[in-house]
Amino acid sequence: MHTDMTPQSVPEQIGAMGSPPSAQSPEAGALPLTERIRRARDGFSATEEALAAQILTDPRAALSATTASLARAAGVSQASVVRFARALGYSGLPELRLALAQELSRQDLEREQAGVAQGQINADDTLEELAAKIAFHEARSIEQTVAGLNLDALERAARAIADHAPVTAFGVGASGLVASDLSQKLQRIGLPCQFSPDTHVQLVHAALLDTDDVAVGISFSGRTAEVLRALRLAHGRGALTVAVTGNPASPIAAAADLVLVTIARETELRAAALASRMAQLAVIDVLFARVAQLRYDDLGAALEMTRAAVDGQRVRE
Repeated sequence: MHTDMTPQSVPEQIGAMGSPPSAQSPEAGALPLTERIRRARDGFSATEEALAAQILTDPRAALSATTASLARAAGVSQASVVRFARALGYSGLPELRLALAQELSRQDLEREQAGVAQGQINADDTLEELAAKIAFHEARSIEQTVAGLNLDALERAARAIADHAPVTAFGVGASGLVASDLSQKLQRIGLPCQFSPDTHVQLVHAALLDTDDVAVGISFSGRTAEVLRALRLAHGRGALTVAVTGNPASPIAAAADLVLVTIARETELRAAALASRMAQLAVIDVLFARVAQLRYDDLGAALEMTRAAVDGQRVRE
């Protein structure tokens, strides 16, 4: 079970609670280094923010930086540089630089293979260029999200749902559409799942849950107040809580028993920003497919009954 954040700095919690993970561990590798730094910046101290800004502003310069030169450029101590690297899951600056070099090499390759890797949507883009950028980033976000999924957490959630644990979904805005999609999918195969777009009703749902229930909170930022409150309430009632979020160090992730991380960037008017919803839907699709697989023997009958129920609503000429 996840617990509330300790008073440590956010970078020390990026990988997981407790000891920072190895840079080669799944937790450290699920997100690119620069993306993990960006997502954790809200909780950085002044020293950490100075180092983050220095690395993100000119990552290529950081590739050749020494501990002393990076500390000098950021206006911090050399010890702070070492602590920052270790908090991110690396043994020190050399290992952090290696991860950064690998990330930048991948970016260069993407730019060569598809001249859309940056994803910035410009006013003078042709329709073909616009479509290519969106397609590229949606495909990449789905691929990276599925590759980085915590399969143990997903399996635990899927088995609870497959065993007829009632599901309640929480989400607002675009994440609310994803929550609604989960509800529709599960109901189609005869499994109970409730979702209301009204956040007050979501709180009512959360207040009535118990240890037999599963609560799924969806928020890309991991900081949506309404979803956080509902998930904490459900957790307090003893429900198995699942967070689907783009920020594994967020309050919503900390409030959940299980965390499923989505990978996509949301900044300005970018194709990647449009991809965040696709990453969420990919997680929900994998979760649903695993539930359906676990209930394979009952699946045909449920689908046939629900298909027959709506069949009369189709227009036939």
